[in-house]
Amino acid sequence: MKENDTISDWEVPLIIPIGDESYLDLSSDYVFDQESLHTYELKIPKTSLEILENDPVTEQYVKGMLIFQGDTISPVGIRYKGSIGGFIGCVSGSDWFNPSGRKICTKLSMKVKINWGEREEKFFDLKKLQFHSQNNDPSQMHERLGYSLFRDMDVPAPRSVHAKLKINGAYVGLFALTEQIDNRFAKYNFEDDEGNIYKEIWPLNMNGIPYSEQQYLSALKTNEDENPSIDLIRNFGQKITDANFSEVPNLILENMDIHEIISLIMIDRTIRHDDGPFHWYCVGGECSNHNYYWYEEPTNKKHHLIPWDLDNTFENIIYQNNPVTTIRDEWGETSNNCQPFSTGFFGPDQWSASCDKLTRGWASFENLYEQKKETFIEGPFSESQINEKLDKWSNQIRKATREASDIHHDAIKEQEWDAALTTLKNQIEYARNH
Repeated sequence: MKENDTISDWEVPLIIPIGDESYLDLSSDYVFDQESLHTYELKIPKTSLEILENDPVTEQYVKGMLIFQGDTISPVGIRYKGSIGGFIGCVSGSDWFNPSGRKICTKLSMKVKINWGEREEKFFDLKKLQFHSQNNDPSQMHERLGYSLFRDMDVPAPRSVHAKLKINGAYVGLFALTEQIDNRFAKYNFEDDEGNIYKEIWPLNMNGIPYSEQQYLSALKTNEDENPSIDLIRNFGQKITDANFSEVPNLILENMDIHEIISLIMIDRTIRHDDGPFHWYCVGGECSNHNYYWYEEPTNKKHHLIPWDLDNTFENIIYQNNPVTTIRDEWGETSNNCQPFSTGFFGPDQWSASCDKLTRGWASFENLYEQKKETFIEGPFSESQINEKLDKWSNQIRKATREASDIHHDAIKEQEWDAALTTLKNQIEYARNH
């Protein structure tokens, strides 16, 4: 198989590791080393690559190879990934609310499944790699900076770094390599690490009652094949449902790490993660939130909210630059007597987050919120610490950014990128002072 071999198909080989490969010996800290910019290469047979590019929205895995620093992991599963926002302008279909058609952008977010088939070996203790395109983020910093700010305040959050990606020998561009939230994430972040991870399901629905058992099971991302119990999250929701509101703060203290959740909320609102857990989108009168995970510790029965999908953070700080994601309410406030309301021409109806009983309970911890904000602004969000990170990371990825713009017509130009970095710093300065 030769470089840029896209003319003929070839059989993806099964490669058995010898045992002395670095990816078997080193931990995931090597992948997420903030001091390094790594290059990853995927090799995909021509027919398989055509399957991916002809219909990326199906998120269908194909077999391929991962090559990293002289080691080849084969086979692995490879697919494109993304939500509606990730496909805007990048597939040929004209309805961006229902993306469809062939791939028309150079970059799309990709997922590499290391534990493909019967493979038991991990890749630096990871089962999956996620390469996020950053197509909606001209600063190329939202994910890496956002997640680092959560982690700086002791909130469990994915690690993220930049990475260069090649496909069949050709440089595709610069991506955000962001940690998968799965059982490997749980093992890295929690001593009590055998619990359930759920994606995008809340302890209570908008009517103030828990979801069905089947809905929680469908949202599971760990322990799915082990006859799992969803009693912890559902019982937590039921306790909130049954309680008088005056009792809710105590239930929160009993079932969550209060410093962790208030730090998460404060950061979320400061960096305007408006497409996250506190934006309840409404369709047909039914409202729900997304872009978050829950982890529940099985022994101490604590629940942890985990942030996700930060590509649209920061942009609504000064102006409402994204009319779809903008949250109208200030933290703790409600609108329209807790009925869905319109938020503009482009935005679907939304529902005030604090109409949710659990969220309203969090909002009652006003003093702790202010204390966390002061610590954040004087520490991780200070001008010196923010600029130190952004300047270091910019120097790290400048050459890779320039290289991509020299090759691909739709890659961001260096001058535009510099302007976006300046805008990001201005947005952060505004948030720091308002």
